[in-house]
Amino acid sequence: VWEFESPRPHQTRFIPCYNSRRLRHGGYAALRRVRARAVNMLSNYLPALIFLAVATGLATVLLLLGTGLGRYFSKSPDDAQKLSAYECGFEAFEDTRMKFDVRYYLVAILFIVFDLEIAFLFPWAVALKSIGTFGLVAMGIFLGILIVGFIYEWKKGALEWD
Repeated sequence: VWEFESPRPHQTRFIPCYNSRRLRHGGYAALRRVRARAVNMLSNYLPALIFLAVATGLATVLLLLGTGLGRYFSKSPDDAQKLSAYECGFEAFEDTRMKFDVRYYLVAILFIVFDLEIAFLFPWAVALKSIGTFGLVAMGIFLGILIVGFIYEWKKGALEWD
């Protein structure tokens, strides 16, 4: 028999099981109470479950409808312009397994890094009154490190295209 004994003896709760002795002494009623509590608890999640089902169904319908209508109403699905390479703006002129210049990716990664660091300024500006001088000094140190990193990448030539 599973049993949870509270530190307070008058609040001892029994978790019913299928023991015949327990069932003879009010186990069925306890089992019904536990089941009723479980059903009541699960019914609280019913709106969220309905929302997830409707959202999944709507997303599936819209995806299939958009794909099907797009394929059906396209003027020419095998258009040469649609099938051409367009990543760099010009046709590939050599083997695709050649070494390539990574400056575009380097600049993109540096932009993302500095953009994310600058994004920390917005919550700081909103909370400046509540954080006071300590926050001002901390942001000054943060911006100092940011400026040192920017000068370093500028001196290394990471922002140069030639």
